Amino acid sequence: MPKPSEYAVHLFISGGQKEEVRFPSIEDFQKWYGSEVKPKSKSDDFINVPLKNIQGEYMVIRPSAILAMRLEPIFTSSVDRF
Repeated sequence: MPKPSEYAVHLFISGGQKEEVRFPSIEDFQKWYGSEVKPKSKSDDFINVPLKNIQGEYMVIRPSAILAMRLEPIFTSSVDRF
């Protein structure tokens, strides 16, 4: 089975907003989720969301505002069929 090139994490935020951030590996996502989101899930304090693929842009979010996440593997070696 081929290995994904990166992972897109779709954040569904209270109020109806949706954001997408990307992680180079599942381990990087798990590390961020386990150290930032999960322990502070009820908190209204801002946490940083890593935007490694966008230079000079930052995002902070309140963990209590995250309603759901969807993790999508991205295969850049795949053929686009749009």
